[in-house]
Amino acid sequence: MSCELRKKERIGTINPIFTCQPAGAQYASIGIKDCIGIVHGGQGCVMFVRLLISQHLKESFEIASSSVHEDGAVFGALDRVEQAVDVLLMRYPDVKVIPIITTCSTEVIGDDVDGVVRKLEEGLLKEKFPDREVHLIPIHTPSFVGSMVTGYDVAVRDFVKAFAKKGKPSLKINLITGWVNPGDVKELKHLLAEMRVEANVLFEIESFDSPLMPDKSAVSHGSTTIDDLIDTANAQGTIALNRYEGAKAAEFLQKGFDVPAVIGPTPIGIRNTDTFLQNLKIMTGKAIPPSLVRERGIAIDALTDLVHMFLADKKVAIYGNPDLVIGLAEFCLDLEMKPMLLLLGDENAGYETDPRIKALQERVDHDMEIITNADLWELEDRVKNKGLELDLILGHSKGRFTAIDNNIPMVRVGFPTYDRAGLYRHPVVGYAGATWLAEAMANTLFTDMEYKKNKEWILNVW
Repeated sequence: MSCELRKKERIGTINPIFTCQPAGAQYASIGIKDCIGIVHGGQGCVMFVRLLISQHLKESFEIASSSVHEDGAVFGALDRVEQAVDVLLMRYPDVKVIPIITTCSTEVIGDDVDGVVRKLEEGLLKEKFPDREVHLIPIHTPSFVGSMVTGYDVAVRDFVKAFAKKGKPSLKINLITGWVNPGDVKELKHLLAEMRVEANVLFEIESFDSPLMPDKSAVSHGSTTIDDLIDTANAQGTIALNRYEGAKAAEFLQKGFDVPAVIGPTPIGIRNTDTFLQNLKIMTGKAIPPSLVRERGIAIDALTDLVHMFLADKKVAIYGNPDLVIGLAEFCLDLEMKPMLLLLGDENAGYETDPRIKALQERVDHDMEIITNADLWELEDRVKNKGLELDLILGHSKGRFTAIDNNIPMVRVGFPTYDRAGLYRHPVVGYAGATWLAEAMANTLFTDMEYKKNKEWILNVW
């Protein structure tokens, strides 16, 4: 029995798991109040990413493009940035934060985005908008390296780096959520409230589960404020829930402002949620209240109802963002399931030394593959051509055709999920997330049992 970590053998990508770095920076930017980003590149670099995020969250939001065309790709397009900032500030009087997110084309031609930011700060902002609070933040996310995951990580660090300022010590902690859904943020804030812990939540996207109000407003905005970002330098400590989606910011605060940092684990499942609460307890001195002990007990009871009869020994493939994939694999093992294939959609030197992957390699008692720089053809190929038998697939909506074509039940989880209603409302993290995940997997298997007439009689007597 072995758990092998290796790179995809093929050159090229068929049906990618991730998109590019600017997408991650855009997802980070939507979590900040009074912020509209400018993506410095072609319109497609905004249009397709915005479509993905809007499909996923089922909400409208605002983001801008410098709309670089052929002439700019040849001769440079910094004038487009200057025009974009001017138009954005005129059209949106409440905007205070404008990240300027680079793309592959503008990085290749060598546009000096840092330089144009200095030029705008010394010129346009002073001359035309002297009474406005405006923060221009260059974020370098060339598409030809990394992925949307690294782009998110870079953007979170750059936002913190731009605003963090030492002041009066705060009793708050910094909670860097990583790439999560509104339901996850709601659950994390619930856990903090039960612990009576105040936090600077980076980034606060609970409000993207937006109401439709009588005034017909229909545009969503994040809720993390400039003051929250400034105050990150004064916190008791930082907990970054994900190793690859926020650790850079936590490490920056630790090195630059002596704010202690704890990286992970992603609180998926009972065990990792327990660790998260223990980290909160150690960092703040606050006790874990009986209410959370009870929530834990309810979750364990729900899992106990399912594990032995329905989930144990089920073979599962998982793909998506690395922290999510690893957290789901750990949870599946706790449920006595058998993760057979983990697909991580980029190359990251950190995977080889990731203690969670090493723990998986030591823990599993069956053959399991962890493929880096993977695409969804790796899943298709193993099922169709290499005899991989699966009971369940966990991943985002882009892999649904493999599930459909091969008649394998699938639970949608991760980004983007757009072919099922309301998934962004359901937490994956915390005790509530553990319950939802286990029940979603079980219900998906129940439906499969019924359609395939596979021991469906059990459901009559369960």
